[in-house]
Amino acid sequence: MNREYISVSQFAKKHGISERTARNYCANGKIEGAFLTGKTWNIPSDAALPLRKSAKGKSSPLLIALREQKATRLKGGIYHRTQIDLTYSSNHIEGSRLTHEQTRYIFETNTIGITEAAVNVNDVVETVNHFRCIDYIIEHAEEKLTENYIKQLHLMLKRGTSDDQKDWFAVGEYKRVPNEVGGRDTCLPQDVRQEMKSLLKGYNALKSPTFDDILDFHVRFEAIHPFQDGNGRVGRLLMFKECLAHGYVPFIITDELKMFYYRGLREWGHVNGYLVDTCLTAQDHYKTLLDYFKIKY
Repeated sequence: MNREYISVSQFAKKHGISERTARNYCANGKIEGAFLTGKTWNIPSDAALPLRKSAKGKSSPLLIALREQKATRLKGGIYHRTQIDLTYSSNHIEGSRLTHEQTRYIFETNTIGITEAAVNVNDVVETVNHFRCIDYIIEHAEEKLTENYIKQLHLMLKRGTSDDQKDWFAVGEYKRVPNEVGGRDTCLPQDVRQEMKSLLKGYNALKSPTFDDILDFHVRFEAIHPFQDGNGRVGRLLMFKECLAHGYVPFIITDELKMFYYRGLREWGHVNGYLVDTCLTAQDHYKTLLDYFKIKY
């Protein structure tokens, strides 16, 4: 009996994944029976979607390296690079004017350094706070996501800023004043608690979240926009944390990918591939670092 084959796009549509993910599965030998004809992958029509390995019970080599280097404060390793790149990129997306070099200098010396231009105090405080947030998600990567976990990240990020002095701002608590993002309405303050409980209940019910599940959580979190400010940075920290927890290579959304990232957020639910492909591109960049530091993934 002749076996039937389907294309990458048909396999991707059938299983609700991006075409790039399907190609990666083929290239890495994760789909049994798939073969190349020229540059085209042929996939058995009855091929199953590869199972993602859960990191529960066994930390990934990356998470082990991050924890070891954090404990020893090793300079020049993956922990050092992640702290600087993730903090700079995530803060820069939100309007921080600190340069990558200034961010590196603050991390390495705990000082600002000499600069001719004026430096926003909040940018400096939030940079230092973001370093602490990364430490927190590294140490608590495998813990279940809860409201308290997420609120703790927000508290750490915004503590000591000018927003921390505003009673209505509610650092470390859900927003009290309606806000919007990119001209779009977000969840009203009175509905945030219930929406967050629902989001976390659905996500935590997943036995082994897929990469797409993590992105879906991020999109829904950003749509709720539970805090007055800092939602983007907290959301990206949570994505990084969940990738570490479930054995996926994490990623950093750089300034070059920012507009593609925003488009992906807007189009999720219509064209999921926009966000998936952007995050996979960012993941490829991080894999380059892992290759350089000889960390398996």
